[in-house]
Amino acid sequence: MGCNTAGISSYEFDVIVVGGGIMGSCTAYETSKRGYSTLLLDQFDFLHNRGSSHGESRTIRVTYPEPYYSSMVLESTKLWEEAQSQLGYKVLYPTNQLDIGQASDRSLQAVIHSCQSNSVDFRVLDHAQVKKEFSGGVVVPEDWIGVVSGGAGVIKPTKAVCMFQTLAFRNGATLKDNMKVIDIRRDVGGCVVVLTATGEKFYGRKCVITAGAWMNKLVKVVTGLDVPILPLETTICYWKVKEEYEKEYSVDGEFPCFAGYGSTYIYGTPSLEYPGLIKVGVHGGRFCNPDKRTWTPEPQLMDFLKKWVKERFGGRVEHHHPVSTQSCMYSLTPDEDYVIDFLGGRFGKDVVIAGEFSGHGFKMGPVIGRVVADLVLHGETKGVELDYFKLARFDNNPKGNIKEFAEQVGTSKL
Repeated sequence: MGCNTAGISSYEFDVIVVGGGIMGSCTAYETSKRGYSTLLLDQFDFLHNRGSSHGESRTIRVTYPEPYYSSMVLESTKLWEEAQSQLGYKVLYPTNQLDIGQASDRSLQAVIHSCQSNSVDFRVLDHAQVKKEFSGGVVVPEDWIGVVSGGAGVIKPTKAVCMFQTLAFRNGATLKDNMKVIDIRRDVGGCVVVLTATGEKFYGRKCVITAGAWMNKLVKVVTGLDVPILPLETTICYWKVKEEYEKEYSVDGEFPCFAGYGSTYIYGTPSLEYPGLIKVGVHGGRFCNPDKRTWTPEPQLMDFLKKWVKERFGGRVEHHHPVSTQSCMYSLTPDEDYVIDFLGGRFGKDVVIAGEFSGHGFKMGPVIGRVVADLVLHGETKGVELDYFKLARFDNNPKGNIKEFAEQVGTSKL
């Protein structure tokens, strides 16, 4: 691969992956599966809760306003199932998906068009049909509709990251945690040199940066460039279902994953990880320094969420306050699309950056891992249109990709 690492022994690898969340773990799995010596580094303990890949549930859904994401989810689902079968793990629990909002909402209408263009089975329900479909468990205003589709599910995130790390290790990958990367350089032999806070140096023919909320800090050190990425602190909330309705709001009771479209985007999962609790959250939060978070909910968004829970579940879910909250982070781009690209400059195509998944990337981990492995090993990939994810999209328009519907992530500087 154009790098002389003779004599470096255990510090020499074909591919070094910086960042051990879902994207980095999936990438390490893909490169090691293909027979390339791989090193996976993380600045904290593996499976830590300081980034974006921890917790007990994430959703997977095909219903995106942007059709290029729907096709990626379809591939990702197959790859989730393939990985599960290799270890006997179960991390994906299939459900239906319910998307609700005003019939005139442009994002929701774009979801319908995306389903049509990707041949996804779906049904559109009026307000009365929504109430009947869920036996009064979901209630929407008269001018709202519901879009019911398949291909959704709940993913166990911490267990999923562990699964891909285990598979990578089984394939021969080396995993090292508590290895904060402080710089990445190119040496005279053409190698990519990864320097850590411990003083160790690792030499790779190729490198992938999947540093999540720390991406911009690291890229700034390495290249001097600012990547249009902002870390966002958000809060995951669990709400108590009244005892007599617990079964019908559960995965076993066939309650769907769900999303509410409007000025503020709401998402949620049926009861699974905590019996009698459903997860309902606001797709948003406050901008933050990833090393100095508040670890507390944003009051304005929390007030909106309480009102939404009260109105949407027919009085069957306690709405006065969540019974449990967890802090998490997004890495947000101006257009809420991903960044998957070569770092360029003196690194050419030998360093790939993948991140800024804007709060909707976890489900895509397996397909992102496949794509990034293709790029770093071969310089190209198939099956995914990468123009939407290149850094160059911000050159002429700082807002990135132009869309005909509103942004979904709500933000606050409070």
